[in-house]
Amino acid sequence: MAKIKKGDLVQVITGRTQARGGDRGKQGRVLEVIVEKNRVVVEGVNLVTKHVRVGQTQRGTKTGGIETHEAPLHISNVALVDPETKKPTRVGHRVETNADGKTVRVRYAKKSGKDL
Repeated sequence: MAKIKKGDLVQVITGRTQARGGDRGKQGRVLEVIVEKNRVVVEGVNLVTKHVRVGQTQRGTKTGGIETHEAPLHISNVALVDPETKKPTRVGHRVETNADGKTVRVRYAKKSGKDL
């Protein structure tokens, strides 16, 4: 079971501080997890400018120009946010039995013990 999944709230724990123009301390939702490269794309974090060639759609509107996109971060540079304290925490796994009697693995925050 993965520690970080799409839709999780994460915080950047490494890099330059926000005072120096970096992203450390920023929180955002995970938009995409790239498993093969151990990377995640976080909403509003690690923004890069891309120059896109100008073109036209079928309706005749212009496309292209300078756009900003989120670039992938390494998964080790982000930590899941604890739902109780709103601070970064590590993730643990617990095996429980649900109402149907099936065993399921549950992710939980190590600091508070709350389920994620």
